[in-house]
Amino acid sequence: MIAAPAHPLSLRHGLRPQDLADQPFIVREPGSGTRNAMDRYLVDHEVKVRHAMEADSNETIKQAVMAGIGLGFVSIHTVRPELAAGRLAVLDVFGLPLRRQWYVVHSRQRRLTPAAEEFLQYVLREADGLMRAAL
Repeated sequence: MIAAPAHPLSLRHGLRPQDLADQPFIVREPGSGTRNAMDRYLVDHEVKVRHAMEADSNETIKQAVMAGIGLGFVSIHTVRPELAAGRLAVLDVFGLPLRRQWYVVHSRQRRLTPAAEEFLQYVLREADGLMRAAL
């Protein structure tokens, strides 16, 4: 959950999901995995938020949040540069961040290119460390 650094919720710690109620949100399009995860989190905690804007990219969400239009829900991997530069803040909300499962799949009928094989081996070798570094 991200906000502009000057947003009142970004200055608080130990937020409850209910503290997000009625806040304006910049949300991903319906069917997006991120949108599904956000919707599930909010339903599970019985929180209703206001959709101020719908976006089909994380970059649009980040820019709108930095402009103060509302809050956003994105993968931590997408906001590292903005967090480091102080242009975004991660909200300290109970139950967040969500941890999701990632899968690497490929067709057994097709041989991987050397680059694809190297990438697969990298992901398998480094996945745990990459996920820990995100938090």
